[in-house]
Amino acid sequence: MTELEKLGMAAKSAERQLAVAGTQKKNEALEAIRLALIASKERILSANAIDMANAEKSDLKKSFMDRLLLTSERIDAIADAVGEIISLPDPIGEVVSMSDRPNGLTVGKRRVPLGVIGIIFEARPNVTVDAAALCLKSGNVCILRGGKEAINSNKELVNIMRDALTSAGLPADCVCFVSDTSRESARELMSLRSYLDVLIPRGGAGLIKAVVENASVPVIETGKGNCHIYVDSTADLEMAAEILENAKCSRPSVCNAVETLLVSSEIAADFFKLALPRLEKHKVELRCDERSMELIGEKAKPATLEDWDTEYDDSILSVKLVDTMQEAIEHISRHGTGHSEAIITKDYTNSQRFLNEVDAAAVYVNASTRFTDGGEFGLGAEIGISTQKLHSRGPMGLRELTSSKYIIYGNGQIR
Repeated sequence: MTELEKLGMAAKSAERQLAVAGTQKKNEALEAIRLALIASKERILSANAIDMANAEKSDLKKSFMDRLLLTSERIDAIADAVGEIISLPDPIGEVVSMSDRPNGLTVGKRRVPLGVIGIIFEARPNVTVDAAALCLKSGNVCILRGGKEAINSNKELVNIMRDALTSAGLPADCVCFVSDTSRESARELMSLRSYLDVLIPRGGAGLIKAVVENASVPVIETGKGNCHIYVDSTADLEMAAEILENAKCSRPSVCNAVETLLVSSEIAADFFKLALPRLEKHKVELRCDERSMELIGEKAKPATLEDWDTEYDDSILSVKLVDTMQEAIEHISRHGTGHSEAIITKDYTNSQRFLNEVDAAAVYVNASTRFTDGGEFGLGAEIGISTQKLHSRGPMGLRELTSSKYIIYGNGQIR
């Protein structure tokens, strides 16, 4: 038996105990985790410093380093997110429907945990806690497998959480961790069907593609965000420039950051006068089609065909002029990943057409794509943003981590 199979057995054993733990017991465990994170800041920061030093030696790009970095303030934010999950309603046991049949049976559906959830993610240590806390509150055991760049941070965070679980009277194995960061361990986790009920990848396009194509465990596809903003001919251009700056520059490394700007050719020259200084301030590299290059000039680079399909996760923005909304919608349909898309417009008819025709998990009118987030949508922390259509779509909070079972009441009926 391999180490991962042993881990799977431990997770299955813990699943049976967590599934019957009530809301109070789960909240007590989460509160123990929250307090332990705050009390263990120095341990966490020391471990993260090792990861950061190793990352610097590897000459990783700035956006990657930002995802990896933990600070005192970020640890506080992680602990606060656990506190928010405590305050959320427990979905487990909720009866979502109940009806009487002509034969006298009463048939209902009740929310239940998914079971054991495997999560493969990259260099974002906050995911370690967010994912574990959401799984615990929704009655699911998790097996976490992070990237090698964050291994020291992740180990420390998991050890802190496991100790807190034990102190609260729940099995430490409610949160399991794969310490082997080799590709072999990832491949084995993808095929651990006897123990995993679902697998969720969180990370870049390469990771998600590898998991979707190679896993034999059911997968919820998350995260890949080639997001667009379309500036309509009727847009408030000052508002559009401010929204673009926020969507591209507030945190370029996240999946809800905008990657492609589509601008109506009618207002492009006036819009660029307002938008370009904002982007230049953040040193955003522009990759433009031929017509936008003519307006922007030497500050831009010519876009390649690959640019329209690229999730940069960096201070890079592709730019294209369009003559009609139809052209913008068709571009999004060809190149978007179903994550988040936005239109900036004063025209109600145009806004409704965009909402109706653009196929994505989140579609915005006159707002930044950066709001696609569990906390911003009132879900608390999220385990990921699903870009597929089965089971769940968009930010995945507690309810999205549940399944259901039928419950049937009878008084002797036979068929």
